[in-house]
Amino acid sequence: MKKHSFFVTACCLLFTINCLLFLPACKGKEQQMKKAAAPVTVGTVVKKTVPVQIRAIGNVEAYSTVSIKARVGGELEKVYFREGQDVNKGALLFTIDPRTYKTAFESAKANLARDTALAKKAEEDVVRYKELYKEQLVSSSQYEQIFANAEAMKATLKADAAAVENAGLQLSYCSIYAPVSGRTGSLLVNEGNLIKANDDKPMVVINQIQPVYVTFSVPEQYLHEIKKRMKSSNLSVDIFFSKDDKNPFHGVLTFVDNTVDTATGTIKLKATFDNKDRALWPGQFVTVQITLLTIQDAVVVSSQAVQTGQQGQFAFVVKDDTAELRPVTAAITYEDVTVIEKGLSAGEIVVTDGQMRLMPGAKVEIRKPQGAKGIEQNQKPEAPAKNKTK
Repeated sequence: MKKHSFFVTACCLLFTINCLLFLPACKGKEQQMKKAAAPVTVGTVVKKTVPVQIRAIGNVEAYSTVSIKARVGGELEKVYFREGQDVNKGALLFTIDPRTYKTAFESAKANLARDTALAKKAEEDVVRYKELYKEQLVSSSQYEQIFANAEAMKATLKADAAAVENAGLQLSYCSIYAPVSGRTGSLLVNEGNLIKANDDKPMVVINQIQPVYVTFSVPEQYLHEIKKRMKSSNLSVDIFFSKDDKNPFHGVLTFVDNTVDTATGTIKLKATFDNKDRALWPGQFVTVQITLLTIQDAVVVSSQAVQTGQQGQFAFVVKDDTAELRPVTAAITYEDVTVIEKGLSAGEIVVTDGQMRLMPGAKVEIRKPQGAKGIEQNQKPEAPAKNKTK
C-alpha cells in the first residue's frame, strides 16, 4: 500500500511539472495566432450616379379581347378566315344561312306597302267625310269612325316600319364582322354547324395585340413616388424576357389600381406597349423595370462588404493593414451594389470577403480575388438600384 501511494504521488508531481513547463509555450502560440494577419478580399468605395429602379414580374395581356357570338340562329354557311389569322376591323368572319331572314324582311316590306296604301285611302276618306259632315249628309258618329280608322292606320304604318327595320337587322346579323383588329384564336365552329343566337360558347375569340398591356404589382411603399412621377411626366416602363436581355421593350405606365391588395401589400399597375413587331404575346411572363429617380454622386460599395450584426449594419474598413469596424447606413441595393447613406467615404477600402475571421483592430492580409471578381468587380455602380427591403 505504501508503494502504491508513493507511485501515485510521483505521477501527480510529474504532471504538474510538465504543465508548468509547457503552459508559457501554449500562451505564446495563442498570442502569435492573434497577431497573425487574416487573409481578406477588399473593394473600393466609389461615387457614381445610380438610377433607382423597381423590378417585378409582369404578365402580357391583350389590349382588348372580343368573343364573337351570333345574334341570330341558323346554319353556319361560310367561314372567311383561318385560325390564327390577323383580321382587320370590319372584316367579314362568318355568314349564317340568310334565307329565312330574307323572307321575313320581304314580308315585312310587303306589309308596310299594303298598309301604306290603306293609310292613304283612310286619309282620303277623312277629307271626303269631313265635307259630307259639314253638309250634314253623314252623322257625326260616321265621321268620327272614319277619322279613328285613319289614325289607326297611322299607328299601323309605324309598327310596319319598325318590323321592316327589325327584319333588316336580323338579316344583317347573318353576316358577322370583326369588331376590332386583332388575331383570331381557335375556330370553335365549322361550316354546316347549327348556330344558336347568343350562345354561351363563342364562335372565335379575337385578341387585339397592337398595342398590348403588361400587368404587374409593386409594393405599396412605391405608390407615392409613382403617382408623383405620373403627374409630372409619362413614367417609362421597360420589360425584359430574361435577366441577360440587353434590348428591353419600352412602354408607358397607363394605369394604377384604385386600391391596395391588403393580402399582399401590393398595388396593381398596367403599362402599355406599342408591340409593333408583335414580340409580346398575351400570357407571356416578363421582367418589368421602372426607373423612379436617379441618385447623383452616390457612395457605392459591393453588397458583400455590408454586414449585419446585433447593433445594425457595419463594414470593415482597412487602414494600414488593420481592420476597423465601421457602422453604416445602407440606402438601396441592386444585385451586388449597395448605396451607402452614412458611414463610408469614396476612396476607402472595405473588406468584401473574409469578415468572419476579423475583429476590430485585427491585422489583415489583402489577397487577390480569384477570377475577375474583387476590387474592380465591386466598382459596378452603374447598375440600377432598388430598395433593399424588397
